[in-house]
Amino acid sequence: MKFVVKKEDLYNGIKIVERATSIKALQPVLMNILIETIDKGTIKLVATDLDYTVIAEVDAQVEEEGKITLPSKTLNEIVSKLGDKLITFEMNEGETTVNITCQNSKFDIIGISASEFPPEFSNIDVKEEDGFDISIRPFVKAVKQAGFAAASYETSNLLSGIVCDISSNVMEIASTDGNRLARVRETIDNKENHAKQLIIPSKTLNEFIKMSSFIDEEAVKIYTEDSKIIIKSEKTLTVSRLLSGQFPKYNQLIPQESPKEALVNVSQMISALERVSIMVNEKTSIVKLEFGHNLKLTADTPDSGKSEENLDIDYTGEELAIAFNYKFVLEALKNIDSDVVKVGLNTPLSATMFRPNNEEDYVCLIMPVQIR
Repeated sequence: MKFVVKKEDLYNGIKIVERATSIKALQPVLMNILIETIDKGTIKLVATDLDYTVIAEVDAQVEEEGKITLPSKTLNEIVSKLGDKLITFEMNEGETTVNITCQNSKFDIIGISASEFPPEFSNIDVKEEDGFDISIRPFVKAVKQAGFAAASYETSNLLSGIVCDISSNVMEIASTDGNRLARVRETIDNKENHAKQLIIPSKTLNEFIKMSSFIDEEAVKIYTEDSKIIIKSEKTLTVSRLLSGQFPKYNQLIPQESPKEALVNVSQMISALERVSIMVNEKTSIVKLEFGHNLKLTADTPDSGKSEENLDIDYTGEELAIAFNYKFVLEALKNIDSDVVKVGLNTPLSATMFRPNNEEDYVCLIMPVQIR
């Protein structure tokens, strides 16, 4: 195997696939990136942890065909520190040591034979007619806004997933961990009128957000087959298992109206929460919010002291004291694309709505905690 590649092209390819490598694998080859020549002008990088797979094609001048797997961490460190010049990879047939040279730098890396890499993950075919196009920008925006409320991806139940419901020209994305719920609706160009509900592991979509900055196209193509989803751009392919089961009927949980409403400046509330939370009890993370002619935020820890902050707000309704895990409120506020948040309240123990003022397509619902 021998090929020459630009440092920037190779480094971007590594950044796209490396996060799919397994950190602690029973099979050491899963900690490696598969490097394979495709034709005279392209190499392929593949990484998988068996649940999540990423493939990236990189432009290169291929002189001799071949394939090998190299340790992801070592490969990344070497390429990142090389100069912005052409890099040469060379390996003799039958060997597993790859010689990497760039100007005056030379490295010999011991890899693992490509024959040990799971073959079902290195070559993935899709039927073009089975896919549908989706614009990257609204898709990534929706996942960022509505995906943060999913349960930690280490859990295997449905709440660790992000539901993506596509019907007509609307894409609805939602997630919940049982304590909070986020939902957003985006208008999409769904020419074939595909209708699907997919429950995608949150890790898959969060990783796709990170790699989307390396994708130049306006849209990607999405395929579903059996129990997996495939997201395809011109030079990348992301494959992930889908979660199966009945996702909670989250729209039924969102109140149609709130008897009490407050309009609060988003940036001011974020700053106030960050200051007040310095004094929270680290075990509970509770901040108390008192709505009235203004908004009073308080936190206290018996051993450390207390904090208080007041904000000017526009509030309609009776005075109300309610408490939240402040981290949930902060995340909701930071995902609201508006200067003003509309807070919909009912009782001290009722779910509270946070949504951008003058926009109905995005809502975050947070369950309060009981004030003692």
